[in-house]
Amino acid sequence: MTGSSKTLDVITIGRASVDLYGGQVGGRLEDMASFQKYIGGSPTNIAAGAARLGLRAGLITRVGDEHMGRFIREELAREGVDVRGVVTDPERLTALVLLGIRDQHQFPLIFYRDNCADMALCEEDIDPALIGAARAIVATGTHLSHPRTKAAVLKALHLARRAGAQCALDIDYRPNLWGLAGHGAGESRFIESAAVTARLQETLPLFDLIVGTEEEFHIAGGTTDTIAALRAVRALTPATLVCKRGPMGAVAFTGTVPDSLDAGESGPGFPIEVFNVLGAGDGFFAGLLKGWLTGQDWPTALTYANACGAFAVSRHGCTPAYPSWEELQFFLSRGVTERALRHDRALEQIHWSTNRKGDWSTMRVFAFDHRMQFEAMEGATPEKIGEFKELCLAAARQVQVGRAGYGILCDQRLGRNALYAAAGTGLWIGRPTEWPGSRPLEIEPELGPDFGGLAEWPLAHVVKCLCFCHPDDDAATWAAQEDTVRRLFAAARRNRLEFLLEVIPSKIGPVDDTTAARVIQRFYDIGVFPDWWKLEPFRTDAAWTAAVAAIERNDPHTRGIVVLGLDAPAEELAESFTLAARQPLVRGFAVGRTIFGQPARDWLAGRIDDAAAVARMAESYAALCNIWDKARAAARKEAA
Repeated sequence: MTGSSKTLDVITIGRASVDLYGGQVGGRLEDMASFQKYIGGSPTNIAAGAARLGLRAGLITRVGDEHMGRFIREELAREGVDVRGVVTDPERLTALVLLGIRDQHQFPLIFYRDNCADMALCEEDIDPALIGAARAIVATGTHLSHPRTKAAVLKALHLARRAGAQCALDIDYRPNLWGLAGHGAGESRFIESAAVTARLQETLPLFDLIVGTEEEFHIAGGTTDTIAALRAVRALTPATLVCKRGPMGAVAFTGTVPDSLDAGESGPGFPIEVFNVLGAGDGFFAGLLKGWLTGQDWPTALTYANACGAFAVSRHGCTPAYPSWEELQFFLSRGVTERALRHDRALEQIHWSTNRKGDWSTMRVFAFDHRMQFEAMEGATPEKIGEFKELCLAAARQVQVGRAGYGILCDQRLGRNALYAAAGTGLWIGRPTEWPGSRPLEIEPELGPDFGGLAEWPLAHVVKCLCFCHPDDDAATWAAQEDTVRRLFAAARRNRLEFLLEVIPSKIGPVDDTTAARVIQRFYDIGVFPDWWKLEPFRTDAAWTAAVAAIERNDPHTRGIVVLGLDAPAEELAESFTLAARQPLVRGFAVGRTIFGQPARDWLAGRIDDAAAVARMAESYAALCNIWDKARAAARKEAA
């Protein structure tokens, strides 16, 4: 399919919910004690999955004017989904779904959809200009179940056809969303209903592609004989029919339906462990769209679809399970090496690192996570240090002015109020875990001996760990420090938190151009893949080249490097920035004492007031930002 004049590849229409997924696996929903929060609803999942694969995707739906509605809107934007068609409903709540994984066959779920926002979607919500911008429109069955939502879907389909767009249907049959089963039957996938069949068949001629399981084609065709059902659908539409067959993959029929499903066009299935079937069909559809909308043949499109479905059934959650395009290519090239894909370390690393959210290609970070240094200052008390850190945040925000590319490092023990106040400001937020000055590395007691305290951290906080280590450390020291870093890294990943590792070998022993690179390689060798590295300012291009090479050969998808300051004067930092900025992998700086050192001493001693402290820190921080920006611009000009 072509359509270069279109600004969107696909728009999906229908359900949008917040999925609360039980965190405990293997028990009843009644016994689950904690839940992970994800976006959900078939068209919402499909749009996000398609965006991850590189398609320009949009969604038309409604959400409530409350926290969950804002969550869906913000998460879709982070996934790269166009949200112009997401209408905020001031009267209704966003839909919720509670889900659990009982075993490989049972997946209890409860839909909280009584008069929910997305079921208020109406014709007025369908913008002809938005529909006209899309190459394809995807409707889902649930929104054909009510006259108001059906009218909205039909308007979109007719507009799309007039604009030359393709139309697709995910039958997505949920009997209780058609009023055929009770609240406790959310897991039910099929109940015969002549009324539902008739409602679906009214719309089938509008579609170019129709996708469903065998049971979903049973309801669309009005018979539980799959071949007969497909032929009944074929009698109403020339659309390509794609029938999903679970572990046997899927088949496509572009013309006459043959006597056997095996005679259709197919792509290979994947021998993986089934962990969670919820959302697998939505992942399948996202992969199918990638093939269909990029002009692939049906076997190739079905290969993409089957692979995306395999990812979904092997992971927790729906949208979070779907692959990036890089991940899908890696998987198809390498194949299955571990049937439980969520335990495939190489695959999971690519999944994590290619699906992170946010653009942090520039990092201007004001670091005031120091504890020991503040505590050593004249007049310092925990209360006064906490108050001063609020002033540090005020200075950071004064420089940021709502712009992207700015951040802070702040601790919980002495900087709690500042840390909490930074939420939602657009600042990148890093948070230390190490006990100050410890060697071998120890972790702040608040995290607990198993680092379980990370479960309390907001997902926007980055786990920062400073490890004082050197290649020449003795075996016992390395063993102790590696064990702590490895466990902390695992805990961060388990809690969906990014991880920043800071290493300063020059504080331990003599260094040369390869010292940092050797330390970096040692951590990769034990399976630690930091999202961020925080490195000291090297004095030679050779040292930077060696460090960057060590990172890139182990992790081509790393977030990057930030340069620390080591309390250097601004003039010295300017020199180090000039050198660091020549390396594209260095995203910026994380500097503290150069900014806050003297103002903190003066404020704690009572020599300056709040306003003066904020003004002086803001001036220093802004100056460093300017120095970095100029160094980066000069480096780019030189490279060009």
